Amino acid sequence: MTSLLPAAASPSSANGPPAAGGVLRCAALPWSRLETLVQRFGLRLLGVRDNASIPGSFWQPPEAGLVGDAVIIRADTPIHSLLHELAHSVCMSADRRACLDTDAGGDDDEESAVCYLEILLADRLEGVGRDRLMADMDAWGYSFRLGSAHAWFERDAADARAWLERAGLIDARGGVTWRLRT
Repeated sequence: MTSLLPAAASPSSANGPPAAGGVLRCAALPWSRLETLVQRFGLRLLGVRDNASIPGSFWQPPEAGLVGDAVIIRADTPIHSLLHELAHSVCMSADRRACLDTDAGGDDDEESAVCYLEILLADRLEGVGRDRLMADMDAWGYSFRLGSAHAWFERDAADARAWLERAGLIDARGGVTWRLRT
């Protein structure tokens, strides 16, 4: 079994620099900043040591994992992956969240809402912001009809925003409500 670090601990190099020339990694931000964001939803952030497997990682390390009410990362996990998996936890129904292990499931509309919320959350994470996150999403290989995350978010994501509003996860002004979908 992979050793999970307690909520108050961080991966061993969590305050180190991001990989040179790559996407922004969790190591680039203080653990407390990441943990505070996750905890605002009543969820937990867990870390594993460098080079350890990440429980609940659908795409395999360094991608973040989901197990129950926990988002699991290591120092080299991309910030976009942490935010994406966090958004999955927020957007899924309470029934799915109760038995969550690895596969977030959901349909295409929910996946679009997850991507939209991921971008909104980047603005709430000091040191990231939506522009950096969308550039990282493109660099990692996210695929959008209009060719980039930014173009999708600005011109083609009205359905995703409406989904989040109907679910009570953002308000009419697009502000995050810090609630989980019921």
